[in-house]
Amino acid sequence: MMIARACAVYHQRVDRAANLDLTAFIVAGGKSTRMGRDKAFLEVGGRTLLARALDSAGAVARDVRIAGDARKFAAFGPVVEDIHRESGPLGGIHAALVNSDTELNLMLAVDLPFVQPKFLEYLILRARDRDAVVTVPRAGGGSQPLCAVYRRSFAEVADRALRSGRNKIDALFAEVETQMLGEEELSQAGFSGEMFRNLNTPSEWEQAELNFKALASSDLLDTDD
Repeated sequence: MMIARACAVYHQRVDRAANLDLTAFIVAGGKSTRMGRDKAFLEVGGRTLLARALDSAGAVARDVRIAGDARKFAAFGPVVEDIHRESGPLGGIHAALVNSDTELNLMLAVDLPFVQPKFLEYLILRARDRDAVVTVPRAGGGSQPLCAVYRRSFAEVADRALRSGRNKIDALFAEVETQMLGEEELSQAGFSGEMFRNLNTPSEWEQAELNFKALASSDLLDTDD
């Protein structure tokens, strides 16, 4: 019943998502070690991953910022830098939440080119349905913490963990109220877990380029958002 109601609300209110009191952050602080070059500036379908992520986030939030190195990203939008250096994505999430003025905060990894605004709209609406501190999808046998909505209070949990040398995001979900959107719910809402394919290696990048072209040519990829 909850899933059906959420799907109905999503289809009724999709055009209002951009007005939500929300800040969106593109998490782009990784070292891209396995890729061998900065993933943010890799092109897929003729556009950089950073540009695609900024556009997707901008479709659902009026305030979009980048969590990463200001020296690299200041030319592309407002940047927040890690307070806890060398602490991985959790450090980026913590810095984002500390610098946010809104209760709800979307975190979107820069290397998720197949995640479309329609899904982000759904994710945000589900986050508003509950008082959960984190609303996170689950697909491929694991959660997707870099395509999730966090309330600002998660900053305190992240800070404690980082100060104690813990930087695994998923492990912290047990410490707060977490709303997990399972694969069955995503499927019922019309979304595939395949959209969470991220790019870590040159071969994954090449495959993503091929997949992106195939989706675009078959009109399965929403390129107008």
